[in-house]
Amino acid sequence: MAAVACFPRRLSQITLFNTKMFSLYYVTLVVILCTTFYLIGIWQHSIGLISTSSSAAVAGGGFQSTVSCSPIKTTTQLDFLSHHLPPDPPSETARVPRFPPCDISLSEYTPCEDVQRSLKFDRDMLIYRERHCPEKDELLKCRIPAPYGYKVPFRWPESREFAWFANVPHKELTIEKKNQNWVRVEGDRFRFPGGGTMFPRGAGAYIDDIDKLINLKDGSIRTAIDTGCGVASWGAYLLSRNILAMSFAPRDTHEAQVQFALERGVPALIGVIASIRLPYPSRAFDMAHCSRCLIPWGQYDGLYLIEVDRVLRPGGYWILSGPPINWEKYWKGWNRTAGDLKSEQSLIETVAKSLCWKKLVQKDDLAIWQKPTNHIHCKANRKVYKRPRFCQAQNPDTAWYTKLETCLTPLPEVSNVKEVAGGELAKWPERLNTIPPRISSGSLPGITETTFVENSELWKKRVEYYKTIDYQLAETGRYRNLLDMNAYLGGFAAALVNDPVWVMNTVPVEADQINTLGVIYERGLIGTYQNWCEAMSTYPRTYDFIHADSIFSLYKNKCEMEDIILEMDRILRPEGSVIIRDDVDVLVKLKNIMDGMQWDGRILDHEDGPHERNKILFAVKQYWTASPLPTKLNQQV
Repeated sequence: MAAVACFPRRLSQITLFNTKMFSLYYVTLVVILCTTFYLIGIWQHSIGLISTSSSAAVAGGGFQSTVSCSPIKTTTQLDFLSHHLPPDPPSETARVPRFPPCDISLSEYTPCEDVQRSLKFDRDMLIYRERHCPEKDELLKCRIPAPYGYKVPFRWPESREFAWFANVPHKELTIEKKNQNWVRVEGDRFRFPGGGTMFPRGAGAYIDDIDKLINLKDGSIRTAIDTGCGVASWGAYLLSRNILAMSFAPRDTHEAQVQFALERGVPALIGVIASIRLPYPSRAFDMAHCSRCLIPWGQYDGLYLIEVDRVLRPGGYWILSGPPINWEKYWKGWNRTAGDLKSEQSLIETVAKSLCWKKLVQKDDLAIWQKPTNHIHCKANRKVYKRPRFCQAQNPDTAWYTKLETCLTPLPEVSNVKEVAGGELAKWPERLNTIPPRISSGSLPGITETTFVENSELWKKRVEYYKTIDYQLAETGRYRNLLDMNAYLGGFAAALVNDPVWVMNTVPVEADQINTLGVIYERGLIGTYQNWCEAMSTYPRTYDFIHADSIFSLYKNKCEMEDIILEMDRILRPEGSVIIRDDVDVLVKLKNIMDGMQWDGRILDHEDGPHERNKILFAVKQYWTASPLPTKLNQQV
């Protein structure tokens, strides 16, 4: 019994001994294998080093082995170094921008209105003053410098009266227009008394005279266009009456006149009525104005008045002052014969009648015509006025490099003579949020009244979010001139209507969307068509803030991303901001470009949260200027 009792105990001891021996053998085998593979690895790695050392020794005159040390040809060497560490951030002092500053001579460069390039084109009908943009291989890859001493402009409304001399260092107008109170130099600044060639008592008094002839107070007139605007004092003083004017004049007719307008915080573009349409849709403006703008209205079969008719709203007004109006009083001072001026006015009157305009009044230096509210009678009187004929198969809203025609743009059809063609507009400010007639009539497929209302609410939300991103946008008065590069229905501008800003709403001509610029004007806002593969018709440092919604996705494969960014840099003021909405992959590429342009930027979440693929890139252009000019040259300026 004792032997039997001991048997299980001995068996367990034997089993335990065998288990220990197996574990020892296993550990020993693993150690041997690991050591073997480690030595093989060291041996393979040393082969390359020995070969390299041998070659170096031979080249350097050292010993030469007669025995080949490496019979095995290895194409891949083991690399135990880590390749996943982030690079060290470069110091600010060592950072070299990829886009260097341009020469100071280009500080006022306007690529599509370059004076030297314009000389290659026909001077007839002022074609040489139209847009003529550089070819792709002519595009500058540098950043336009601000002049030395550049300062952030005065805040509105003070900017209406003053601008810093260093920002627009030109005295030509102060001399040429000295007696007309356009602009004066006072120390380190310009002062704009509000004068003009035809309003020596000031723009305010001149507008009061117009108000006595047509009603400027009841909100029926909201948008206006000023042809040959000078320094845009007419538009500047209309703003206090809630009338928003689009002012334009050619490049360098008078030095820096449009630049002065923009520096004052007044909407303006470089432009001219020549051989192509103005970049605005049909039926855009409630009022058009020419004060000694030197446009030959009666020539070329009335071509230029026909273009004014296209952009003028049904029932809109055309105001003319200066030659030939009131020629009986001024003909000697204008250095023209009385007969010549009388003939010019007669020709203008004839053209206006052929367009079915009614002359409302001529009093002192002002003459005012009104466009009909529809074309029922006008079509009937084509038996009397054979010309201009009505245009056929023409899109009246197409206006980007579109040739002018001597034909009358037909208004939308109406059922009776009292109806307003295209739909009657609400008065301002109700006009801003009333459904625009182009939408309510269904003429824009896919855009409904619900679309319009939802879009307006969406942009109120987005602008509120923007102001938490950009404290300067939230600061009342910090910004004045704003640009929306892809405006759609104008929701961004509408959401800012109570701020002391104005927005240039642009509708890209390449957009795969419907042409919506007409809707923007029907809301009482202003804007223009634009191809962002080309430069904008404006001076450098025009805008305080630029908004770009999906622009870079829109222009993918159409032109270089860096060229659009360089154009934004050209027209953005130092210390100005941009907000770009787009796909996150696009924004990452943009951020890399901006890092080489002296912009401070960061990518932020969409207003709906971090899970949205679209993000927001917010950036600020750093302050930098050109170096000071040599003393002698500075004195000449």
